[in-house]
Parts: sequence; structure tokens; C-alpha cells
Amino acid sequence: MTISRKRLKELEAIRDEDIDYSDIHETDAAFWADAEIHMPQAKHGVYVQLDQDVLVWLKGQGPRYRARINTILRACMEAQQPSS
Repeated sequence: MTISRKRLKELEAIRDEDIDYSDIHETDAAFWADAEIHMPQAKHGVYVQLDQDVLVWLKGQGPRYRARINTILRACMEAQQPSS
């Protein structure tokens, strides 16, 4: 998900005491006991030639079509890997 700089500035301007947390459940140590941080992998830019109809379809699925290409290729890669 992306956020515009304008919206980010609007959110940063909200004071903590003005935020309504009433619809968020409180968490305790047990909730966080098995939490893990997953950092995104580094991306490398590549040039790829796609058929025009494929590109039109990808762009027609919504914004971030380049990320969608990566997701599709990752799913294919993982399907080809032997299960452990």
C-alpha cells in the first residue's frame, strides 16, 4: 500500500490524544510472544519485454502492476520448488 506525501503529513499532524482507539482490542505479552519481524527483500530493477495484451491486462488489474508481476513470478517459482 502506498500513501501520498500530503496524506502522510495530515496523519503526522494528528495529536496522539485525538486518536480514537476504542475499536482496537488491547494486546498483552502473550499476543506478541511469537511475533516476528519480516523485512522486505531488496528489489533489483530489470528490463522485461511483455506482450502488449499481457501488459494491458496487468495494468487493468489496478495500480502497482510491477509489484504484481513480481508476485506472479514468485508464485510460479514457489510452485516449482520441491516441498520440504
